Amino acid sequence: MDNILTHDLHISAQTSARNEDLIDRIAFGDMDALHELYLQTSASVYGFALSITKNTHDAEDVLQDTFIIVHRKAKDYSSSGKALAWILTIAKNLSLMKLREKGRTTDIDELSNDARFSVSDGTDEMLILRSALSILDEEERNVVMLHSITGLRFKEISGLLELPLGTVLSKYHRAIKKMREFLKEKNNEK
Repeated sequence: MDNILTHDLHISAQTSARNEDLIDRIAFGDMDALHELYLQTSASVYGFALSITKNTHDAEDVLQDTFIIVHRKAKDYSSSGKALAWILTIAKNLSLMKLREKGRTTDIDELSNDARFSVSDGTDEMLILRSALSILDEEERNVVMLHSITGLRFKEISGLLELPLGTVLSKYHRAIKKMREFLKEKNNEK
């Protein structure tokens, strides 16, 4: 178990260092680096934007705008080993601006409707997954999506969402418990 954890931390550190290097290269106009950073992080950015906007079109707009800003602001980025957190902060701000522009605060049932985030090919399973995610409040859903899709650590999520670490941990565990109970009930209905 310790070997697996050490291996995962090593891979995470390598990815983080690679993202830092890519942002440095982008700052000097390297478009290949921007493309590579996009390939490595776009699923995380899109998933996070979707968890906030709850609309696939808005999430796609946020994804595109995020990387435009990354390209423009790469020279202003100060390396701190948290490149993904910086990118997701940009996505968060753009997502919130998108919501304010539209004056929309109600949930739209598009979360996990996108094939890029399908964990199941079965329609029944997707409906159950969507239902399980829909029982969570917005902060719980964001924490679950950030941890599950982007692989961010709870401390990073805490900083990104501007919530205390204990709150992030309790929201995550509460959300997982809610989803397990929901799925257990659905399984018992069969």
